Amino acid sequence: MDFVKDFCYYFGVIAFTLFYVAVDSKACDPVPYVTREFWSALPPKRIEHFAGPIPYVIIHHSYRPAACYNGLQCIAAMQSMQKMHQDERQWNDIGYSFAVGGDGRVYQGRGFNVIGAHAPRYNNRSVGICLIGDWVADLPPKSMLTAAQNLIEYGVRNGLIAQNYTLLGHRQVRTTECPGDRLFEEIKTWPHFDPMTDIVDQNSV
Repeated sequence: MDFVKDFCYYFGVIAFTLFYVAVDSKACDPVPYVTREFWSALPPKRIEHFAGPIPYVIIHHSYRPAACYNGLQCIAAMQSMQKMHQDERQWNDIGYSFAVGGDGRVYQGRGFNVIGAHAPRYNNRSVGICLIGDWVADLPPKSMLTAAQNLIEYGVRNGLIAQNYTLLGHRQVRTTECPGDRLFEEIKTWPHFDPMTDIVDQNSV
């Protein structure tokens, strides 16, 4: 192996071992999330892709399950959400593209460019990022906010999310309190936030 390939390989091994992330060997760019294999995700019932770069990033909170603060709790939260979404709601998979735990890690849901089940009319043109927990009254820990922002930056840097993407809270596209009042006020300060509202009769979507 040449120097660059050598570095990427060994950096990937270290990152994967310490942080449970994958590494893009072409760009040598650490993928800032825990893969589905590490949280023992069940297979999706169906995978439907859409073309990128992705124009929208939509922020959610889970409300339930509650916030998790270590790897075991967050893995359990991911498994709980997937089970509810697949079994009770009869969705193909966990609804979100990614979820962020209080341990400061991002967990892969459906991933980039896979049609989600988190925001009707936007599922085939957005990344849905859920911050695990109830963020109506409380602000998520700094580590969660930073992890979510790092994921967005990674997506833009690698051409997965559009350079001129629009950032929205779930409540802007559907009648819901999600992503919680406190978190919603926070994301209003983030780059690319748009105050637009695009809500239609939920019975028609």
